[in-house]
Amino acid sequence: MSEIKRIGVMTAGGDCPGLNAVIRAVTKTAIQKYGLEVMGIKHGYRGLYLGGDEFINLDLHNVSGIISKGGTMLYSSNKDNLFDYTYVDEHGQEQHGDVSDVGVENLKKAGIDALIVMVDATAVGKHDDQIVEDMSRYEVKKALVLNKIDLLPKESLLALMQRYQAAGYDDIVPVSARTGDGLAQLRALLVSYLPEGPQYFPPDAVTDQPERLICAELIREKALLHLRDEVPHGIGVEMLAMKRRGDLMEIHATIYCERAAHKGIIIGKQGAMLRKIGAEARKDIEELLDTRVYLQLWVKVKEGWRNNQYQMRNFGYENE
Repeated sequence: MSEIKRIGVMTAGGDCPGLNAVIRAVTKTAIQKYGLEVMGIKHGYRGLYLGGDEFINLDLHNVSGIISKGGTMLYSSNKDNLFDYTYVDEHGQEQHGDVSDVGVENLKKAGIDALIVMVDATAVGKHDDQIVEDMSRYEVKKALVLNKIDLLPKESLLALMQRYQAAGYDDIVPVSARTGDGLAQLRALLVSYLPEGPQYFPPDAVTDQPERLICAELIREKALLHLRDEVPHGIGVEMLAMKRRGDLMEIHATIYCERAAHKGIIIGKQGAMLRKIGAEARKDIEELLDTRVYLQLWVKVKEGWRNNQYQMRNFGYENE
């Protein structure tokens, strides 16, 4: 099996918060840690069928600044089904049919070196079987991931694994995204698929980002975790001060939102939500800095800050 040099990223299904963050994380890790090329497949399965310009190179430049934007830079769709796809043939006639083999061929043309196929182990149907069969013919490293095993009796899982054993996959990994079972094994497997990259930083350097930016992102992370339904994307954090006083790090930061109505949500009843965000962020920052932390947070409204390049730079997002 040849060494993996290029991976692909595609988002399919309904849109949801956090997809851009995942695309950015995958791209930066693949390039900076493993020296890989990354290709993005636009418009979900439709792009997989169309190929050509729907396959784009992802690099550190074009994933810069996307973390604070909603949706996915690759776009997504939950309407396209390669097993019952509507297309126009060479005679200009509209047709319906199975074009999954075209998607596989486009992956080959793009030089994608590895595939991870995930199926719902509790509801395997003919389309899942067709995907497994099509992808098994692809001459690259392949892993089949069986999800939702927490909902499946052990006997049924074993039977399902035996059913796919002869399909030509290098590995079959049962997991549960809900309980976390099997995820450590899946991560280890993915790492084993990757070539060892060059060492760009000293062994004790855990990141190339400044501490101020990491602390701001930890605060923003806690806010998004607790407020993703009410204030999904319009949150930014500005670090006002970081001062060491003996064995105590004093940090002052402002959480910005885009609407006045969101300010009250972030603060919460009698400040309860803001205290929760601060307490959880402080714990992570203390672990990061290995010192006690005093964290003071404020909340302010700044309309349209995500469309303001100066403000984006001020928050540290411009060169991400």
